[in-house]
Amino acid sequence: MDETAYTFVRTSFSSVVRDNWDLAVSLMDGHGRQFAQSSRSVPSFIGTMPSTLAVMLERYPKSELKSGDILISNDGYHGTGHLNDITMARPIFKNGEVIAFIGSVFHSVDIGGAPSVNARDSYEEGLTIPVAKIVREGVENEDVIAFLTENLRAPEETLGDIRAQFAAYDMAVPRLLKILDDEKIDDLDAMVDEILNRSEAAMRRAIEAVDDGSYYGEIQLDGFDEPLKICCEVTISGSNLTIDYAGTSAQIDKPINSVMNYTRAYSAYAIKSAFDASTPNNDGSFRPIAIKAPEGSLVNPQRPAPIWARHLTGHYLPPVIFSALANIIPDQVIADCGSPIWNVYFAGRQEDGKRFMKMFFMNGGHGARPHQDGPACLSFPSNITTLPIEQFENSVPLLITEKSLIPDSGGAGKYRGGPAQRVSFKSTGDHPITMTIRHERVKFPPRGLLGGQAGAAGTDYLNAERIPAKVRLDIQRDDVVTFDTPGGGGFGPPDQRDPEKIRGDVASGLVTAAKAKRDYGVEISGADADG
Repeated sequence: MDETAYTFVRTSFSSVVRDNWDLAVSLMDGHGRQFAQSSRSVPSFIGTMPSTLAVMLERYPKSELKSGDILISNDGYHGTGHLNDITMARPIFKNGEVIAFIGSVFHSVDIGGAPSVNARDSYEEGLTIPVAKIVREGVENEDVIAFLTENLRAPEETLGDIRAQFAAYDMAVPRLLKILDDEKIDDLDAMVDEILNRSEAAMRRAIEAVDDGSYYGEIQLDGFDEPLKICCEVTISGSNLTIDYAGTSAQIDKPINSVMNYTRAYSAYAIKSAFDASTPNNDGSFRPIAIKAPEGSLVNPQRPAPIWARHLTGHYLPPVIFSALANIIPDQVIADCGSPIWNVYFAGRQEDGKRFMKMFFMNGGHGARPHQDGPACLSFPSNITTLPIEQFENSVPLLITEKSLIPDSGGAGKYRGGPAQRVSFKSTGDHPITMTIRHERVKFPPRGLLGGQAGAAGTDYLNAERIPAKVRLDIQRDDVVTFDTPGGGGFGPPDQRDPEKIRGDVASGLVTAAKAKRDYGVEISGADADG
């Protein structure tokens, strides 16, 4: 599947696919069971793809599919949780029967409409593509292409990414069929059964190794006018594990609600990471896991609640699960990271009048781990990469004037949280640029775990003046916007940290001598303090 993903990336048009890798590619058998994926797939996309395929097959049963058909949809409530992610699937035939599906998801920066931090329902958030055949027996469906073209600001970019997936499918399908022919296999059922059963058995063994019981965690979200809360109870009974979000805040009329598909995906991902990270990832791993969430809650909203920024809730699910499990499997969880992932949307016109819409990701510090410090600015729980500065500056009238690590931003602990970063953008064009941000961890910073201290909270600035963390505003020529992302939480009591590590932190500039004395009680002076 990695070769398929690379084909998609290398033929794509957008920087979000080509550089950020905000995508997933997977194989599902004829029953829709996921059994293989590309290694750099985004966890939420992997978690939602089988459910989306099931909805697609309600609209187009296998009996109505033809060789060369490709299905498409971006319905947030049936897909990845918001409209910007487009899911596609192509049936794979052998001897006239559908034996598998190759599926993929990618993020489209523009999906029409005017996505806003103040959207009151999902209808305001852009174009919904109902389940449709974008390709019929190898021929593009002109009607689907037309409504995409007429609703997008830069249709050539989104359609270029869609057609890049066609190329990836064209590479993958004959490869799979050749393997089956070489091995004299007519269908995948027996092989997939074995793969899924082994993964299920591995997960059940890992769950059984933990004492039965119910374990509780909760976490505060910045929210909008008032803070919000996610409550989580993890119950282990033999080889079964249940996550119940009863008590979580109700859905709101702002676009941070996490649809159940997305909630399931990041809940299952957290359990997979904590209990059985090394076994290949597939549907078998998730059979022992049940996930419950009250209807109408922040983590199971009902249509048409707005969902554009659903990651502002969904990315809190792994840390709240980890906090519930910290006392029973302390060696298998991490402190809070500087996520939900920060990003910024810029929309405007180039000097020649051409429209642009670009997104830039900025990761916070990673949470400290049971035996290691947290790395700086890694993406979690998503796994997207960072756009090269030079490429960004060449595509928009913006200059990145600073990108640096922030001293003292990682939470103190036996193992220190990862440092945050500062990123500054200066507008260099004559046209105003609309900037949209939706950031969390400004009121409630990433928490430490098992005695570790919290990382630094995030902050947003325009021309050195603090601005709200969820806002849409216009910036003019020479305006400078600066983002200080949150730092990762520490792990374990600070007084257990190796003094040599503290001296190394100060020498490297990640920790100041003042913080070393305040948080660790270690006096550092002279050459060591100067770095």
